Amino acid sequence: MRCLLSCCCFSFCTPKISCCFCLLSSLVFESHSFVLPAPPGSCQRRSGVPCRVEHPAGGYKKLFETVEELSSPVTAHVTGRIPTWLRGSLLRCGPGLFEVGAEPFYHLFDGQALLHKFDFKEGHVTYHRRFVRTDAYVRAMTEKRIVITEFGTYAYPDPCKNIFSRFFSYFKGVEVTDNALVNVYPVGEDYYACTETNFITKINPDTLETIKQVDLCKYVSVNGATAHPHVENDGTVYNIGNCFGKNFSLAYNIIRIPPLQADKEDPMNKSEVVVQFPCSDRFKPSYVHSFGLTPNYIVFVETPVKINLLKFLSSWSLWGANYMDCFESNETMGVWLHVAEKKKGRLLNIKYRTSAFNLFHHINTFEDNGFLIVDLCTWKGFEFVYNYLYLANLRANWDEVKKQAEKAPQPEARRYVLPLRFDKADTGKNLVTLPYTTATATLRSDETIWLEPEVIFSGPRHAFEFPQINYKKYGGKPYTYTYGLGLNHFVPDRLCKLNVKTKETWVWQEPDSYPSEPIFVSHPDALEEDDGVVLSIVISPGSGPKPAYLLILNAKDMSEVARAEVEVNIPVTFHGLFKRA
Repeated sequence: MRCLLSCCCFSFCTPKISCCFCLLSSLVFESHSFVLPAPPGSCQRRSGVPCRVEHPAGGYKKLFETVEELSSPVTAHVTGRIPTWLRGSLLRCGPGLFEVGAEPFYHLFDGQALLHKFDFKEGHVTYHRRFVRTDAYVRAMTEKRIVITEFGTYAYPDPCKNIFSRFFSYFKGVEVTDNALVNVYPVGEDYYACTETNFITKINPDTLETIKQVDLCKYVSVNGATAHPHVENDGTVYNIGNCFGKNFSLAYNIIRIPPLQADKEDPMNKSEVVVQFPCSDRFKPSYVHSFGLTPNYIVFVETPVKINLLKFLSSWSLWGANYMDCFESNETMGVWLHVAEKKKGRLLNIKYRTSAFNLFHHINTFEDNGFLIVDLCTWKGFEFVYNYLYLANLRANWDEVKKQAEKAPQPEARRYVLPLRFDKADTGKNLVTLPYTTATATLRSDETIWLEPEVIFSGPRHAFEFPQINYKKYGGKPYTYTYGLGLNHFVPDRLCKLNVKTKETWVWQEPDSYPSEPIFVSHPDALEEDDGVVLSIVISPGSGPKPAYLLILNAKDMSEVARAEVEVNIPVTFHGLFKRA
């Protein structure tokens, strides 16, 4: 029996018992409201914090198990009815190989890239997956060991080499990974799997075959690029990566890849730098995972999580460090926000400052009457959240998972408002005049603007993460709804819809079920922002012979439309897209 409850009380399907559970939870979180549970299979709206859900069986551990690729697509068993208009492919990336022989990978972002595809055609669904043939994967399979250092795993020299060969191998410099496990995005008519280095991998979205490795350094001046580019409706791609700027100091370049032109030349050849943001620390760039974009502005949020460049270049080569060893936190800088005019490529000389947080995902950014509204999924404080994403932590028993999460920075979805114009006479005043937000921006005597956010979602150890919106129509524009993956002490156990104006939430959740990032797919004849469906890969290891399925939800009320079950486990996936047929 399935429960769909916006109060997240899914442990019991009996309304009377569930109501008691909610009542007890409301005593714990006495300042937050609760609602009576709906009958099984129905949906409710609510505001407030999710009830605490426990996972003592540890089914989430299946997210981090190695699987084999498939030789050909398999047919999924569909319950419910697939919308006739839903035609195309859901493409997703994530780790699929968590060890090579006897050598384990240690961090969530180390496992070798596995590309997944659910195909929709005439109400039928098939599932396929293949490993991305990156250099990291091919060499690991050939040598039967980890050959290239990953995010949190050091690749030791070949033990078969003599001591002198192994010694000199330390001085060959940094061999950067091309393990494209994070996301997939289009450039022109092509599709690329990517991580966050300078290497991206061209793939065939139909067969999932690997075509070739592409080095972004050959096209534009960046040391790497994020896995979250913005792709505009005409096909223009914007991304950000750190680079060497003036006087050998570090900076951040915004790069632009134009859409495919009539000459059919690869758009990569026409890549260009649009604008360069300065770095707050000359030799220590901040970790950048995403950025904001509107029709007229680019927003870059510089956090206190820093990459120690000297350690990256020296310790790695000499002492066997990995990427994680090169991160450190600046405990005093807080967060700096930078804004540039998109079309002119001009930096705004406005210094926005706020208290420290980690940032991985922007929800959306838009303009309104001389202000930029920047909605973010933040983690409070300067300590790097990735410190808590080692596989040993994520695979631990439930009590230990909770114990580790209690120590980690706490999540909060926030809205910041950045004034684009101000007068020095307003020193000491809140510059925000928009009536619908409690966010403030105070002009200080040193001409910096101190920002305080409006909290749009917050819950103890409950994160609203991996946000998605109706991007094609509302990306960079005023919007109402966002969809997110609910993390309970880092364990993904629910899908959420959030009204950013009213803070109302809708939640899908089932016992011992672990979903992935929700992908919104708009109805082709949509009249409203949330006309469409939400797609998510769910693993449910205790459900019998079909341990995983693709879930299709009504994007309006998060009620189930259909599911397509498969007879194989599907490990964790990070990001992806829906490619229409």
